[in-house]
Parts: sequence; C-alpha cells; structure tokens
Amino acid sequence: MEDRHSRKMIAPIVITVLMVMYYVGFFVTCIFMPMPAALKLLFGLAPILLTGVCIFVLAERIKEIRSGEEDDLSNY
Repeated sequence: MEDRHSRKMIAPIVITVLMVMYYVGFFVTCIFMPMPAALKLLFGLAPILLTGVCIFVLAERIKEIRSGEEDDLSNY
C-alpha cells in the first residue's frame, strides 16, 4: 500500500521541483539585471512568494495522498 502512495507522490514532487527551479532562476536573473533596487525588489519578491506557495501546496498534497483523500469530488 505504501508503494502505491509513493508512486502517486512522484508527479507533484517533480512538478514542484521544476517550478521552484524556474522561480529561483527568475529571482536570480532579476537580482543581476541592471535596474533600480525598487524594481529588483518588486520583481524578485514575486517568485520567492510563489516558491513558498508551491512548497505549501506540495506539503498539503502529500498529506492528502497519505490520508487516502485523493479524490475530493467523490464526497459530493
């Protein structure tokens, strides 16, 4: 049963890792671009916040998979 749960966790983990790599790359690019500091902060803050949201959603999805509530639509 644990093997089945671990297989269902692969896709969300891979997608989250790819998204985090993209956002971190965007953040680093914004930091090294020649622009005013206020714009660097504005454009650099969004990817960092989105990275945090991605990680939070991944943690929620893993909890959902482990508890067996994989299909919420079946409750309605």
